[in-house]
Amino acid sequence: MASAGGNCLTRNEWICGRYLSTRSDEILAALREHIDLTVTSVALGVAVAVPLVLVARRWRPAVGVVGGATSILYTIPSLAFFALLLPVSGLSTTTVRTGLVIYTLVILFRGFIAGLDGVPPDVLESARGMGYGSVRLLLTVELPLALPAIVTALRVATVSTVALVTVGATIGHGGLGNLIYDGLGSTFRAEVLTASVLCLALAVVADLLLVGLERLVTPWRRARGTRRPAGAATAAKAAAATSTEAHS
Repeated sequence: MASAGGNCLTRNEWICGRYLSTRSDEILAALREHIDLTVTSVALGVAVAVPLVLVARRWRPAVGVVGGATSILYTIPSLAFFALLLPVSGLSTTTVRTGLVIYTLVILFRGFIAGLDGVPPDVLESARGMGYGSVRLLLTVELPLALPAIVTALRVATVSTVALVTVGATIGHGGLGNLIYDGLGSTFRAEVLTASVLCLALAVVADLLLVGLERLVTPWRRARGTRRPAGAATAAKAAAATSTEAHS
């Protein structure tokens, strides 16, 4: 039984204001690393997914090839994946970031493809009949109509990445995961709870920001109601199915 004397640190309480005040620099450093790994990994995932989607739209067999390859990589447990990368990039953030980019890629690729494929064929035919070329058709017709599905994929990928960053603590670069692993190893309750709550809050804030972005870039959806287009629904199902695959 914990002693009744001393402060909340010496009593090892779950909620401890003294921990926040004495370890604020450590907490903020872990939070910054967590945000950096999340943002850069998702951004790089988008940068890789976009050209792959464009190629797949031109050459449809590439959908199966790219989708299959990324799905195979996604099934590799994160710990094993990081271990495979160690001989190349060592115990660095590059190792964690590379693994995270691969995991986001399968979600983003499937979601982007599903969103673009969900654009009604009659809309595309009408645009072509008006003389729209392939580039103009993509930028002014397909992309705006696929935006809800694209943002949905981004939301799933971002929240999944926030969670997976913590696994990087196994090689010393897990953001808030470092605090969680350290706290679990030393049974430091305040450290475990604080880092866990911050990780949850980060995921919620990121998701809300992307929801706000979706509302900002698709004002026409608010005007006509909240009904989700078929492309968005398909992308949401594909992305959600991907994100629920287990990683140990």
